[in-house]
Amino acid sequence: MDTLRVLVVDDEPGMQYSVARALRDFSVTLPDVEGEVDFALEKASSGEEGLARLDDFHPDILLLDYKLGDMTGLDVLERLAAQDRAVLTVMITAFATLETAIRATKSGAFDFLAKPFTPDELKETIRKAAQHLVVQRQARKLAAEKKRVRFEFISVLGHELKAPLAGIEGYLQLLKSRAAGDSVAAYDHIIDRCLERAGGMRKLILDLLDLTRVESGERRRELVPLDLREIARAALDTVRPEAEARGIALQLHGEGPVPVVADRGEMEIICNNLLTNAVKYNRDGGRVDVRLLAEGPRVSLSVADTGIGLAPDEAARLFNDFVRIKNDATRHIPGSGLGLSLVRKLAQMYDGAATVSSKPGLGSTFTVTLHNRPRD
Repeated sequence: MDTLRVLVVDDEPGMQYSVARALRDFSVTLPDVEGEVDFALEKASSGEEGLARLDDFHPDILLLDYKLGDMTGLDVLERLAAQDRAVLTVMITAFATLETAIRATKSGAFDFLAKPFTPDELKETIRKAAQHLVVQRQARKLAAEKKRVRFEFISVLGHELKAPLAGIEGYLQLLKSRAAGDSVAAYDHIIDRCLERAGGMRKLILDLLDLTRVESGERRRELVPLDLREIARAALDTVRPEAEARGIALQLHGEGPVPVVADRGEMEIICNNLLTNAVKYNRDGGRVDVRLLAEGPRVSLSVADTGIGLAPDEAARLFNDFVRIKNDATRHIPGSGLGLSLVRKLAQMYDGAATVSSKPGLGSTFTVTLHNRPRD
């Protein structure tokens, strides 16, 4: 529960007492921000005392009487504006005029409360002020979080692109200086390395585009009846050349179609990412086993490999954005760190989940569950 500080500035002790009594044990529930707020109250009997209390009490809400002994509430508001004080002010007045309201609003007043007022009227005014404050704070918090995430995103992206660009630049310098002589064939391996680095950057950019479209909801979806086995078989055909070159056996278990209502592109992204990783992080001479299971409205896809495997702490963060497990066994393996994050986000769009079970040195099994009635 959050606590908002309320300072009432009024030269009438009876009014101070009435406000304190009405707000004692008072709290409000704010469903828009899923929170509850209570209030701590302090009192001041003059404008100067009220201004002095700003420095030690730091009120969130100021209940400010219009007629004070030493100055008016408008004078206090103008002093607050000059000092750039961030406090939400409710004017209390029995002398409300249009001119007063205009001046008070221009000076920063949030609301007005006309004397005499009932406890319920006071509470409703405080509730509105509290909701306004909390929503403002939530907006500032979200803006700060958005700025932080954007900074981290750009930092990670810059880091991921810097290494391959530096590699390509270095190789081009070798070509320019004719470091390997004048024979064109002597530079074939350098050209291959450049193409490999460029391919890695292209993969990163494409993964970023897919992730951005999914998260923003801009990607057009076409939900149609599909056979998930047929999509998994096509994904196996895509990774088969690399698997065969390394002696990795591929096996799709089971027979018959596995029906699912889904977007074909999204299913292809899931299958391609899981199978590419299963081959890429496997050992030479290993195997990949793909199993599909339909149980009522749920469909599961599991991809098991005999590869590097993961420690529990590595597995726990594997589905986050830009996460790549870096150790002696994986350092040479390229990747964007976005594929599994995208798989998890897509699974969640189908009321499903993406999980992994793994043991270092023995391999990993990635499982994606989907619901046949996906959310739009």
